Amino acid sequence: MRGVKVFAGRSHPALTEAICERLGMSPGKCDLGNFSNGETSVQINTSIRNEDVFIVQSGSRYINDSVMELLIMIAACKGGSAKSITAVMPYFPYARSSKKKSHRGPITAKMLANLMTVAGVTHVITVDLHASQMRGFFHQGVDNLHCESFIARWIKVNVQDWQDAVVVSKNVGGSKRVTSLADTLKLSFAICSTDRKRANPQSGMPQSMMDSVIFFDAIEPQGVRTNRTGPDFEDEDGLEAAMQKPTIATTKPSARSSERLLNGFSRPARPRTVTINSSPLIQTTRQESSSPPESPNRLSRTETAPSARRPSEYEAQEGFHDEKARDVVIGRLVHGHIVEGDHPSPALSGISGLGYSADRNSHEMIDDPAIDPMTSSFVSNASSFQPAHALGGSIDAAPSSEDEEEDIRNPDLEHTVTLVGNVRDRTVLIMDDIMDRAGSWVAAAETCVKIGGAKKVYCIGIHALFGYDALEEMEACECIDRIVVTNTFPIAAERLRTSKKLVVIDLSNLLSEAIRRNHHGESISSLFMQD
Repeated sequence: MRGVKVFAGRSHPALTEAICERLGMSPGKCDLGNFSNGETSVQINTSIRNEDVFIVQSGSRYINDSVMELLIMIAACKGGSAKSITAVMPYFPYARSSKKKSHRGPITAKMLANLMTVAGVTHVITVDLHASQMRGFFHQGVDNLHCESFIARWIKVNVQDWQDAVVVSKNVGGSKRVTSLADTLKLSFAICSTDRKRANPQSGMPQSMMDSVIFFDAIEPQGVRTNRTGPDFEDEDGLEAAMQKPTIATTKPSARSSERLLNGFSRPARPRTVTINSSPLIQTTRQESSSPPESPNRLSRTETAPSARRPSEYEAQEGFHDEKARDVVIGRLVHGHIVEGDHPSPALSGISGLGYSADRNSHEMIDDPAIDPMTSSFVSNASSFQPAHALGGSIDAAPSSEDEEEDIRNPDLEHTVTLVGNVRDRTVLIMDDIMDRAGSWVAAAETCVKIGGAKKVYCIGIHALFGYDALEEMEACECIDRIVVTNTFPIAAERLRTSKKLVVIDLSNLLSEAIRRNHHGESISSLFMQD
């Protein structure tokens, strides 16, 4: 093509050569190197005046050097009077840092977009951003290409009996991408969710509703109001009156009010009665049969009336059966692998290591009315102020994939794995965008095979980062049959030769067509069409 120059960064030269071969041209001449102190050196050796320049630079093992090299190449082309400068980034660096994960955490992807804008970029072409809203970080146009059609085509050609396969998401966050592929192939999908046990055995102190007073002050529903000076409802008349009023009534402190000692800390006792009327379906009052001395300004656990509970709890009594309930299976995950039901729990081992008796502590927690396991579970799910990061960090920030991987491999933690969907005797396609650590992939594959009864597992990722020994660990997993990735991120030649399960899908055709259409001013909407 005339009027076009394509330059290759040092991150992924093989992909640039494949793109230029499809475009019928050679990469532009430039010298890239480093000074003795490690600074990046860039020299453009061809005229780029009034030409459309495309710089192909993906991620690499030395991601910061690749980013800096891209910025210097953009600045050099801007100084050379290029007509337009387009950064072709198959893998966008720092894509997983697109939002604040803590109170003082940075949004690194936004910072990188600002740096590219200041350097002089006029357009960006990338593939499957980790979060599509990242396009709003740029003041220039961003073409976020999707390789879903390439993956779907590969599945149709290479997966036997793909019509009966199931697309599985290895976590809840990737369900949108999984459902999109399932809709393209007209297949059913499933979700594999991992939940860490909330109890912290190292603290030696159980959590109860009394530990989350902030929860009520921060997110108390409008239909719930606290009456801290109400009467003491100890008789039936007071109980009946409480059910008719849409308030929360707590008992008035008596002369016998005192504080109880819990694990060395003074803890006020729980009130006797509570009435909640947050909706017309919920009107109930709970009377403690043998409650401890009262204390003011405290709320106790609530009990939902039978009319407001889920119908599934009473379907068995009335003869109704939900066939879909059979598609939900639950397993135990310890140290990143599925274990049998009689496998010792690391939580109990941690308590034993501290000199406590697990059975004794569990009985004490149940017998003590101030420590209610159901209430603790309710607070841990409903309250935004979790004990691990109370008053610190972003409340709505979901845990990153890196945090999830660390938790899965932690030998002191036990996880509960829930597989929602029927995969028995079917081929499973586990799909996600980034394949970095192996823990969650191996856990999802073992869940589908050992618990769900799947006959074959394909792990499909778009950006094959393969950090640490991820590829080797997935190769060693007997439950994984194929590892399917694209070439948006460079993979070492040694790994390609030694791997027996790895399959790489070439996306040079997609990127070269995007470059051609961008240069001629043609629409690229057809690149998003599915076959």
